[in-house]
Amino acid sequence: MENYSILTTLYKNDSTEYLKQSIDSMLAQTVVTNDYVIVVDGPLTEELNAVIAGYAKEYDFFKIVRLSENGGLGVALREGLKHCKNDLVARIDADDLSMPTRCEKQLALFEREQDLVIVGSDMYEFADNPNEITDLKKMPATPEQIYKYGKRRNAFNHSSVMYRKSVIEEHGSYSTMRRSQDIELFSKILFAGCKCRNINEPLIKFRCGDTRVKRKKNWTNVKSDLQIFKNNYKMGYAGFGDYMYVVITQIGFFILPTKLAGFLYMKLFRSKVDK
Repeated sequence: MENYSILTTLYKNDSTEYLKQSIDSMLAQTVVTNDYVIVVDGPLTEELNAVIAGYAKEYDFFKIVRLSENGGLGVALREGLKHCKNDLVARIDADDLSMPTRCEKQLALFEREQDLVIVGSDMYEFADNPNEITDLKKMPATPEQIYKYGKRRNAFNHSSVMYRKSVIEEHGSYSTMRRSQDIELFSKILFAGCKCRNINEPLIKFRCGDTRVKRKKNWTNVKSDLQIFKNNYKMGYAGFGDYMYVVITQIGFFILPTKLAGFLYMKLFRSKVDK
């Protein structure tokens, strides 16, 4: 199996405890990385600086990239990719966790299919305790399913993906936009005809809390998503019907009462987990 890099970003409001849980989950992989890149997006608290300094002291493959000002996730990831020394890069957010075999299974798939560009997975969701899973988010698996799905929704769980850095950068890498940068990037990759897959197994645990509904009720986020899918329609990736589906669902969730929006969202887009 090829070596791979890990790419994460860090912001001053991130939790030290969540960060440690996330890093430890990546260090516990059955195939361990030789390149862990952490992009510090602007000034940090002393506590967060102490955490990453501790890991960097203990592991010589940790690489801390510091941005003088907070530029947002797109800027941080765009810069971080430049510092990843391997072509295969695994993404993880600073408060999410990976299952121990996540990277092993993704690497094995890249090894079997040399033309793959992105490999993601299903994901578990939890509110605060990683051992108390609340929901399961299933994703389309085959290249054909992913291409179709991506016309209306994000075809990947961002924290779950491993991708080829060379191809990502060839198609412009992450944009500098502060929101929806992952959807924008993945849309470009899919429209270009790149082969992608999702593993139909939850290989990450996503700390969601109540952010799902909050994001749907934030007009700035809604506008950002609508602009991305409008661009997809203009460039010929999505059809007019796809774009109208996005408009109706996004605005619908925005104007509905919060409790009703949350209920419908979970009913339509999440699966319950057997206790």
